[in-house]
Amino acid sequence: MSLIVSAIGQGLLWAVLGVGLFLTFRILDFADMTVEGTFPLGAATCVAAISNGMSPIVATLLAFIVGSLAGLITGLLYTKGHIPILLAGILVMTACYSVNLRIMGRANVSLLGKATLFKNAFLENLPQYFDSVVLGIVVMVVVTSLVIYFLQTQLGQGFIATGDNQTMARSLGINTDNMKIMGLMVSNGLIAFGGALVAQNNGYADVNMGIGIIVIALASIIIGEVAFGDLTLNQRLVAVTLGSILYRFVLLIVLKLGFNANDLNLLSAIVLALCMMLPVFKRAFNFKHILKRGLDTND
Repeated sequence: MSLIVSAIGQGLLWAVLGVGLFLTFRILDFADMTVEGTFPLGAATCVAAISNGMSPIVATLLAFIVGSLAGLITGLLYTKGHIPILLAGILVMTACYSVNLRIMGRANVSLLGKATLFKNAFLENLPQYFDSVVLGIVVMVVVTSLVIYFLQTQLGQGFIATGDNQTMARSLGINTDNMKIMGLMVSNGLIAFGGALVAQNNGYADVNMGIGIIVIALASIIIGEVAFGDLTLNQRLVAVTLGSILYRFVLLIVLKLGFNANDLNLLSAIVLALCMMLPVFKRAFNFKHILKRGLDTND
């Protein structure tokens, strides 16, 4: 039972990453590699701030701001510097490694004995692992609601239009470059915010904790879409959270089958690849089924 509760709690905390990446990957229609740098950047900022006596709430919000600044740099390189988005993201991601070392002063910093969002009277009195479930639910309800509200505003509709058809958006007077920059800022802010939450839950921040993050975030998006089928935009945002929880259960099952924990990134990539190839498998199966029916009819 404790493993199931832990998987749900981890799924909820990591779902923030999925919602953040959803804004660029699904709405703006490009993959942003900056997230592999902004996740540990958020963790490093939060842990360093808490270690220096800052309130965990303020430190977590500070992580969002710092992540947004990293997204701003990527956006400027992409829109004003005309650097391809993939390369712009890689450049900022690489720079973030050195920035993280500067912020923390060393490769990793522990939060042992420090106050965090998980260390309060209410959460500490809950059964084991329920603290991450409760806090995760609160965070995801707030984050998802805010993103849904934003997408329904005039600014949010302009953001969606930019992702759907840039030419049409420009003809309507929308500054598509500003929309892309804003999307990258909010996306990376959420990713850094997620990094701050995970760091507090783990009790430390490490400069290498961003490796493979984009695969985990993509898995939340893809598994949610595959599991729940055709959904509206708002429903797809909710499905990201459920997809993140399902992904954690997949990892739990894999570990229970006896696979080595060191293979998690490899297994994550395989699971994601299979989920993304599912429509191809479905089309192939339907084609074979139709072909077989055609042959049976001819007989």
